Amino acid sequence: MSIRDRADRTATPGSSLGAARRSRELARAAGGGTADLLVVGLGATGAGVALDAAARGLDVVAIDAHDLAFGTSRWSSKLIHGGLRYLAAGQFDVAHESAVERGVLMTRTAPHLVAAQPFVLPLTPLVSRAQASLAWAGFRAGDMLRLAARTPRQVLPVPRRLTAAEARHLAPSVRATGLRGGLLSWDGKVTDDARLVTALARTAAAHGARVLTRVRALSLGRTGARFRDELTGEEGEIRARAVVNATGVWAGGLVDGFRVRPSRGTHLVLRSERLGALPAGLHIPVPGETNRFVLVLPQGDGRTYVGLTDEPVEGAIPDVPEVPETDIGFLLDVLGSVLDAPVRRDEVDGAFAGLRPLLDTSVPGAPGSVRTSDISRRHAVLTSADGVVTVVGGKLTTYRRMAQDAVDACGLTSAPSPTAALPLVGAAAPERLRDLPAPARLVRRYGTEALAVQALAEQDPTLAEPVLPGHPVTRAELLWAARHEGALDPSDLLDRRTRIGLVPEDRAEALAVAAEILSRATPSGV
Repeated sequence: MSIRDRADRTATPGSSLGAARRSRELARAAGGGTADLLVVGLGATGAGVALDAAARGLDVVAIDAHDLAFGTSRWSSKLIHGGLRYLAAGQFDVAHESAVERGVLMTRTAPHLVAAQPFVLPLTPLVSRAQASLAWAGFRAGDMLRLAARTPRQVLPVPRRLTAAEARHLAPSVRATGLRGGLLSWDGKVTDDARLVTALARTAAAHGARVLTRVRALSLGRTGARFRDELTGEEGEIRARAVVNATGVWAGGLVDGFRVRPSRGTHLVLRSERLGALPAGLHIPVPGETNRFVLVLPQGDGRTYVGLTDEPVEGAIPDVPEVPETDIGFLLDVLGSVLDAPVRRDEVDGAFAGLRPLLDTSVPGAPGSVRTSDISRRHAVLTSADGVVTVVGGKLTTYRRMAQDAVDACGLTSAPSPTAALPLVGAAAPERLRDLPAPARLVRRYGTEALAVQALAEQDPTLAEPVLPGHPVTRAELLWAARHEGALDPSDLLDRRTRIGLVPEDRAEALAVAAEILSRATPSGV
């Protein structure tokens, strides 16, 4: 084995997260010194802030009350949007920013995690010719966004019209009667949103950031935060020259002066065989809407997601949102409008919902109400009266720009952000990824580190066994997550480092295996 191959079969230096490192770095953070920046929240935006600041040479502490990607960042459609919807709404700056950030992820920072996803919009009798023309104009405009963002056509192909036969080939479960053809478009898709957050956090750690999960901020101020270690119950203080609140829909609970208007996006989880082989995803127009679709999203792991809703949420914000039957019924109705055989309620194997952290810019007490689907996805960076910087709004796609703006607002350094050209853990040029002697599925999830995950299974054949019969995730992947990706309990392994937990029956069956793997994992502590 060459020196390069041996190097490739280890974790990225300095990036491993585990219980030992957490304990050591939490003690240091609470030991009386002053960090440059404290980041609260370790979703995509918070982990992105930690990486941006650490990459600029700042001393960073980043905490979360739960786990990496515990909140909204694990409940997305797994899409890296190019901004087409924002273009249709006249939000040209947001659309362009989204297209640029999509290109950054696909070509520079995370080509192992983000790839092109084809979509078919079937032209059924429910889609009028005027609607089809409007959709086609939108897809062409989306391609102009791609061009403006300088994303190569080799990365994102151009849209095109499909014959009825071509549409049926890409979407065989669509009803053939009355089908006039289809429209083929492309967008970005992340292998797993929670894995993107994990890669961000580990890359930040490799640059020196202290990434601490199960550390709850009890109060925030200009000079730091009071915290509680959720594993031990001990409380303390972390001091910092600046503080960024990146807690998403929970941001208003830590800082006064603004309101977040959460919007619930629900997805269904179906077994892939229910819809048959799907070489492409589906765009299904929502009846009565001109710019809203239900998406069918094949995942490549035996599951297909169907989403999503856009409903306002009132009252207290839960840690894990519940999925109402009304959302399930809505999605099944729209999906059934194009299928040969509609999906029954008892064929839904799971469902999940996430809350979008939309900034409420309405005037309290003013007449009228704006639908959450019409609220801008533009992000905002706000500084409170006591000096805490809060970043809110935006999309998963634009996390990097949100993070850059938040670090700039702190005024700690004049160094420019390097993150537009900074590869995340596991990233490499597409040709190198293609040549890696590892299963393609592992490469799509771990990039160059797929060799190290595979090596675990080669050293111990029991680790090559799947966690569940018929599911692709292996025991080696769970062991890797416990040793290098900061997973501390079975929920971390099943609900965020993998997606097993999205189907309750699968989760229950896998719990014993997850507990066993955790018991044999030796924290790297590096």
